[in-house]
Amino acid sequence: MATLLRTKWFRLGLGVVVAVLLLAAPLMLPLFANQTLVRIGVYAIAVLGLNLVMGYAGQVNLGQIFFVGLGAYVAAFGVTHDWNIVLVFVAACLLPGVVGLLVALAAARLGGLAIAMVTIALPIVGVPLAKRLSDLTGGSQGVSARFSGAPDWSGLYDDQWQYYVLLVITAVAFLLARNLVRGKFGRALKAVRRNEAVAASMGISPYRYKVLAFTVASVFGGASGFGYLVAVQYTSPETLSFGHSIALVAAMVVGGAGSIAGSLIGGAYYVFVPQLTNSIDPNLTAISQGVILLVVLFLLPGGLVSLPRVIRRLARRRSPQPASPWPEETERQAQA
Repeated sequence: MATLLRTKWFRLGLGVVVAVLLLAAPLMLPLFANQTLVRIGVYAIAVLGLNLVMGYAGQVNLGQIFFVGLGAYVAAFGVTHDWNIVLVFVAACLLPGVVGLLVALAAARLGGLAIAMVTIALPIVGVPLAKRLSDLTGGSQGVSARFSGAPDWSGLYDDQWQYYVLLVITAVAFLLARNLVRGKFGRALKAVRRNEAVAASMGISPYRYKVLAFTVASVFGGASGFGYLVAVQYTSPETLSFGHSIALVAAMVVGGAGSIAGSLIGGAYYVFVPQLTNSIDPNLTAISQGVILLVVLFLLPGGLVSLPRVIRRLARRRSPQPASPWPEETERQAQA
C-alpha cells in the first residue's frame, strides 16, 4: 500500500479526482457551504504567505493581517473607481508587496524581539490610519464594493462564481509557493533558518532572502485581501486588527509551520474553530481557542499536517517485530 501511494500514476490520478471534486463542488453544495469554502481559500492564502516567512525562513512576522487589509482596501478603491478587474487584482497584490519590501529592507537586519515589534506595529498603526484616511477608506464605517457578481454569460449564481474566482487564485498561489519552496529559493530559506552564519559562508545572503521572503508574503497577503473583498464585498479598519493577525499565526502553527498543505489546514482552522467555539459558548471563545491551540502544540508539535506521520510511527511501534530466523547468530552478536 505504501509503495502504491508513492507511485507517480497514483498521485496523478488522485490529483485528477481532487480537481474534479473541487470543480464540481459549488454546483452541488448549498449557498452557505460555498461561502465557507471561499473564506477558507481567502485565509489559506494569507496563512501561506505567513508560512513562507515564519515556517520556511524562520523570520518573525506578527503583522500579516496588515497586508491582507491593505489589499482589501486597494481592491475596494479600484472597484469604486471602475478600474479593470485584472488591474484591481494586480494593484491589490503589488501595493502590499511594495510596502512589504520597504518594511523588510528596514527590518530584515533585525532579529528576535526587535523584528517582532516592527511587525506588531503594522496593524496597530494601520487601524487608526484607516480611520483617519476617511476619503480613501470610508473611515470607521468602512467601504463597500460589489464587483464579484456572476456575469450573465456564466449561468452561475453569485456564490458559485465567487468560489471559482477564489479557486483559481488559491490554486495559483499554492502552485507558486510549492515551486518556490522546492527550488533554489526554498533551499536558501531553509539554510538561513538553520544557521545564518553557515548560509553566508555558502554564498547565501541571509538579508537578501529575508527581504525576498517578507516581500513575497506581503504579495500573498494582498492577494488574500483581494479574495476577502470578493467574498465579503466590504472592508473596514476591523479587518486590520491585531487580534486577527495573532489568529493567523495560530492557524499557521496548528496547520503546520513549514508546510504548504499545512497552510490549507490553517485556513480551515481559521474559519471553523471560531464558529465551533462560538456555538459552544460565545463568552469563552478566546479561552476555548487557546485550549485547542495548546492541545495541538502538546500532542502534535508539527501541526495537524503531521498527524498521518505520527499515526504511522505509532503503528510501527505497536506492530510485532519479526523473529530472527537465526536465533543463535542473534545471541552471538548480542554477546559480542
